[in-house]
Amino acid sequence: MNPFLAKSTLPFQLPPFADITDEHYRPAFDAGFAEQLAEIAAITAQTEPATFENTLIPLETSGQILDRVATVFFNKSSADSNDFTNALEEELAPQLAAHGDAIRLDPTLYARIAAVHADRESLDAEQRYLVERYFTEYTLAGAGLADADKQKLRDLNGRLSTLETKFEKNLLADTNDLAVVIDDVAELDGLEAGEISAAATAASERGLDGKYLVTLVLPTGHPWLASLTNHDVRERIMAASRARGNRDGANDNRPLVLEISRLRAERAALLGFASHAAWVTADETAKTPQAVAAMLGRLAPVAARNARAEQADLEALAGHPLTAADWAYYSEKVRAEKFDVDTAALRPYFEAERVLKDGVFFAASKLYGVTFTERADLVAYHPEVRVFEVTDADGSPVGLYTLDLYTRDSKRGGAWMNSLVSQNALLDEPVIVTNNLNVPKPAAGSPTLLTYDEVNTFFHEFGHALHGLFARVTYPKFAGTNVFRDFVEFPSQVNEMWMLWPEVLANYAVHFETGERMPQAVVDKLIASAAFNQGFLTSEYLAAAMLDQAWHTITTDDEVTDVAAFEAAALASFGLDNPAVPTRYASTYFAHTFSGGYDAGYYSYIWSEVLDADTVEWFTENDGLTRANGDRFRSRLLGVGGSKDALEAYRDFRGRDAIIDPLLKRRGLEG
Repeated sequence: MNPFLAKSTLPFQLPPFADITDEHYRPAFDAGFAEQLAEIAAITAQTEPATFENTLIPLETSGQILDRVATVFFNKSSADSNDFTNALEEELAPQLAAHGDAIRLDPTLYARIAAVHADRESLDAEQRYLVERYFTEYTLAGAGLADADKQKLRDLNGRLSTLETKFEKNLLADTNDLAVVIDDVAELDGLEAGEISAAATAASERGLDGKYLVTLVLPTGHPWLASLTNHDVRERIMAASRARGNRDGANDNRPLVLEISRLRAERAALLGFASHAAWVTADETAKTPQAVAAMLGRLAPVAARNARAEQADLEALAGHPLTAADWAYYSEKVRAEKFDVDTAALRPYFEAERVLKDGVFFAASKLYGVTFTERADLVAYHPEVRVFEVTDADGSPVGLYTLDLYTRDSKRGGAWMNSLVSQNALLDEPVIVTNNLNVPKPAAGSPTLLTYDEVNTFFHEFGHALHGLFARVTYPKFAGTNVFRDFVEFPSQVNEMWMLWPEVLANYAVHFETGERMPQAVVDKLIASAAFNQGFLTSEYLAAAMLDQAWHTITTDDEVTDVAAFEAAALASFGLDNPAVPTRYASTYFAHTFSGGYDAGYYSYIWSEVLDADTVEWFTENDGLTRANGDRFRSRLLGVGGSKDALEAYRDFRGRDAIIDPLLKRRGLEG
């Protein structure tokens, strides 16, 4: 009995993780491929004229086995990988690409979708938008190409899927290999006891008893760089971080970067676009790479100027030129000097359980009326994963929320949200979402104390979770966070505002030992320093966003042979080549763009932040944390999922288009 072949009978159709073994995946994928192709063949074999009911409905209901197994498998390969998942994922990558192409490039299916699209005015709003999305996506995917060009496209898609999967596996392996081993605890001076405990636990798990292991995070920087007093240790961590995928050996990602970017350019040309970025943005709210470049180019010079001013302050304090490994350490000292705030000293107020229940959950309850009840009886995909049932104010069920908090060698870096079951009325499916973070796990009995940035990340990722939980749509294609890539970060960024909202902060920021609430004087200073270091933060982000654009605006005529040289030239052309302010992600560990689905789309964060900052201003002007405000945001934005145009949904919520001024003010970019 393969558990993927039928819907789960567990609450909310939670996948039966206790029954799933490695031997179930491959047969389920094979069955899923065969089932969906048969379902598509049944659509295209019809002789009746195409209608919404005989074409779009069966298309939307197709592939249920494949969806169930792929959702569980790729969640596992991201959060709890092993040799089996790594091997199977590499095997599946080209097969999944070929399967997708077999559907999207089917000329008969495309003709039927086009026929329904031509008569779409007779449909209701959600049906009409569904047809428009399918027609646009299939057209951009190459459904209208000649047969010979379709075969070229299939070959390109298959090869790219293999390379992108290999990039991710190389990065995880190299991230683990380059973790920094510390022999003497004295070298970790400046860290809190919980951080030292986490380093000792990480070392012990690798058989390095008596030593300490600094595991690497996804971005270039590391949270501990702000606290470590030992300059040499800081340099070792920074060097290890920047070496990922960028050295000779089995995990070298440089050849993959070159081939992926070249093949993406070839595919774009085949599809009739000047570049991969032009192809991607054609179906985003930005519409063109020129629009992206105009916005990023407007911000970059001011951000770089602000970063240089900040650097001067840091070097005055340090008494010597600053390296990238020094920035976080001395910026905390300057922050303490200017604002009397030491963010590292705030960690005792950010105990993880209180942040979760009295911060993240509390804000959601106040805004939306939902409650969270832990379900210890439900088994998740890993022993560390916790399951919570979410209930609405009227007692009706919303869905399940699962939390995977801690880092481990089997989990990829970063933090993310995904769905295990996606709500839609057509298939009568509920919703289950999961958040993954990468917080170092302390020894048993020690509290998990979060950094300021980790708390912010928690609120951010929970914003994605709320988007997934609250969306109520008819069709699977519109479920949860299935919106434009340069819109998807908007709800999550809005949710960050509640981290420092007075009522929320007072409820969760409690010293884990004394029970004392964070003093108001500290809170005031923290808020006053919110714009501190924004030159650095904006510059490192913009450097990555522009680097992503640079790789994806190359054409088939461009010959790029040296990753480091290309990267250096790109950053210099934007004025963001300050050695003390490295790009948030260098090319060889830029998972977002070379394996994570944000290719030519990493600009999305600041593009969405325009909407976010404008929305924060609206909440602030309208009494903030109230049910009325939450209900409006939920019903007009979160609740619609992808069932209407994103900017139309924003206008429905805000009453107008977003303006950029609040973002410029937030990041200190006026002028």
